[in-house]
Amino acid sequence: MSTALALEIDHTKSPEGLGARFMLPDQSEHPCRVSNLSPEGATFLTHKIPHLGVPIVAYIGELGRIEALAGPATDGGFTITFSLTGPRLERLQQRIKAMLAAGVDTSVSPRRFMRVEPTEKLSQITLPDGRVYRCEVLDISIASAAIKTDVIPGLGTFLMLGRMKGRVVRYLDQGVAVEFVKQLDVFQMRNMSDELRV
Repeated sequence: MSTALALEIDHTKSPEGLGARFMLPDQSEHPCRVSNLSPEGATFLTHKIPHLGVPIVAYIGELGRIEALAGPATDGGFTITFSLTGPRLERLQQRIKAMLAAGVDTSVSPRRFMRVEPTEKLSQITLPDGRVYRCEVLDISIASAAIKTDVIPGLGTFLMLGRMKGRVVRYLDQGVAVEFVKQLDVFQMRNMSDELRV
C-alpha cells in the first residue's frame, strides 16, 4: 500500500451522497449513497444492512466494480472495507485521488438491462491503433459488457470487443466496462459465442 498517496488525499473533499449500488452474495442489487469515501473504504447509506463480514461487490461511479466486506452498521447504513491489496489497492487509490481532484461527475444509475455471464468468456479487444489483447468477459447485456484485461484503455476509447464496437465508460477492479455503440439484438445475444470471436 502506498502510504504517501493515502496521506495526500483530502478526505474532506469526498463527494457526500455519491450514487452507487452494491450486490450481495445472493446476487440481489441494492442502491445506496456513498459517504466518507477513502482509499480503505466508505460508508453506504441504505436501508439494506448486510451482516457484518459479508462479501459484497460495489459499483461506485467512475471507480467501477470494487470488492469489499460489509462492516459495522451506522446511522442510516453501514461501513465497508475494500478487499484489495498490493497493486490493486494502489490503482484504486490513484483513481480516487484523480476523481476527487478533477471533480468528476460520478453519479451512477442502476443497471438498465439484465446482464448474463457468457458461457465462452475468453475474447479479445482491438484498439484503434490495431493492437490486440486477450480479455475475459465477466458479464454482458444488450448495452454493455464488463471485461477483465491487463491493458486498461483510457475512458472514452473506442475499441472492438470481438465483433462488437464499443467505448470504455468505466474502470473496474481488474479491467473496464464497455458500452456498445449499438445495442445487441436478440440474435446476437443468443449467439454470444460467435460475437465474442473474431
